[in-house]
Amino acid sequence: MTGVTNPAARRLLLVHAHPDDEAIGTGATMARYAAAGAGVTLVTCTLGEEGEIHVPALAGLAADAADQLGGYRIAELDAACAALGVTDHRFLGGAGRYRDSGMMGLSTNNHPRAFWQADLDEAAGHLVEIMREVRPQVVITYDANGFYGHPDHIQAHRVAMRAAELATEEGFGPSKIYWTAMPKSVLEAGMAAFGESSDNPFAGIDQFEDLPFGTPDDEVAARIDGTDAHAAKEAAMRAHATQIPDNSWLYTIAGNFGSEFMGVEYYTLAVGERGPGNGPFGWEDDLFAGLALEPGGPTGPAGTGADRLAESGAR
Repeated sequence: MTGVTNPAARRLLLVHAHPDDEAIGTGATMARYAAAGAGVTLVTCTLGEEGEIHVPALAGLAADAADQLGGYRIAELDAACAALGVTDHRFLGGAGRYRDSGMMGLSTNNHPRAFWQADLDEAAGHLVEIMREVRPQVVITYDANGFYGHPDHIQAHRVAMRAAELATEEGFGPSKIYWTAMPKSVLEAGMAAFGESSDNPFAGIDQFEDLPFGTPDDEVAARIDGTDAHAAKEAAMRAHATQIPDNSWLYTIAGNFGSEFMGVEYYTLAVGERGPGNGPFGWEDDLFAGLALEPGGPTGPAGTGADRLAESGAR
C-alpha cells in the first residue's frame, strides 16, 4: 500500500497530550506491542511547558522563569520511549507547534499557541499526514472528557477523532479506536487498599463515584496484560523525573501491587467491532482482536471504521 513505511502487520498509533502521559496511561501497552514486533507510533501534542518541576535544580526552567521546560521534556520523552522500546515518536505539527495549555480555567488556556486554542481541522490535518504514512489499524487516545478534564487531553481527543474521520474519508482510516479507561471495580479496590495509608492518593474522597474518571466494568472493552513489561513502564515513568518525583504515590502503589498495577491497562472501544474476549464482560486481551491483518495491506472489514465514526461524533 503506497505510503506505508512501517511493514509490521499490526500498526498502533497513540495520541497523547503531553510527555509522560504515554508512560502513565499506556506504557505497558506500548511496550508489549513494541516487544512483539508491532509498529508503535506515538504522537505527542505539546511539549508540556506548563508542567510542575519536581527536580529543584531545574526550577529555573519553569514557564514563569526561563520557560525552557518544554525543551527539557523532549529529552525525557526520548528516554521514556527508549525504555518502552518505541522508536517512532512524533510531535503534532513538529516540536513546539502547540503549547501546553495548563489546567482548565487558567490564563494559560488563552496563550496564542495553546493547544486548547488550536484550529481543529488544521491540527487534525497534521495527524492525518502521519496516519497516511503509518496506516495504523488501531488508534488510542482519550475519551471526550480527556479522561479527567484537562483541556489538552480533551483537545487531543477531538483532534484524534477528527483525523480518523478525515482519514476514513480518504480510505485509510483506522479500523478500531480505543479510549483509555479505568474500571470502577479497580478504583474501588484501590480506594479500599489505601484507605488507612498515610500516602493515600484518594485522601478526601469518600467513594469512587466522586472521582472525575472511572468507567463501569461492562463498558470496558479491553484489558491489556502487559505485566511482562511492567519494569519498562516504570523505567519510562522515571525518565519523566521533572513530572514524577521518586516519592510519587504512583510508585507507592506499584510497590504494593507490583506488576498488576504497572502492567495492566484498560480501554473502551469507541470505533470498530469488538473482537473475541474473556471473562464476565468479554474484555478483549488484544487490541487487534477481530482484525484480518497483512503487512501493508487491508486493515479490516471495509466500512467498519466509517460506520462507527459517524456514530461517535468525531466533530
